[in-house]
Amino acid sequence: MPTPSAKLTRNTKQLVKKVTKTVTKVLPTKKPTKHTMIFIKEMEKLLLSEKERIEVEIGHFAKRTERNPDDFETTFSEFGDELDANAHEIEEYTVNKPLEVTLENAYRDVKKALETIKKGTYGICKYCKNPIEEKRLRARPASSSCVECKKAITDEV
Repeated sequence: MPTPSAKLTRNTKQLVKKVTKTVTKVLPTKKPTKHTMIFIKEMEKLLLSEKERIEVEIGHFAKRTERNPDDFETTFSEFGDELDANAHEIEEYTVNKPLEVTLENAYRDVKKALETIKKGTYGICKYCKNPIEEKRLRARPASSSCVECKKAITDEV
């Protein structure tokens, strides 16, 4: 019997496949135009800067795990053995844990975007294979989908 997370992953993949087919049928086809090398280099510089910023920020309260260097684990601070100190440690941990998850997701997205630059596929929507508008990439350089596909996937259409 598949685990709930495996079932969720399978259902998500099926949903993405279905949305991709729908988006491809519904959206007008655009003639793909490649982004200029100057633009891509500019985005690469921004992404590298963002990667470094995330590493520094997450490094203030989390450490890399041994099993995966791209995974971080929030650490408990040591304020002492008194009840107030223990409460403060737990409070800090509960604030930092969601921040860790958010920063890890951003870190993963930035790394994927840098990989697409190396592969020569940066700025191409992973669903419809059309170019992502420069305006969107300037706003969020790690974007992997165009606005239309993102809206369709998040059901904003």
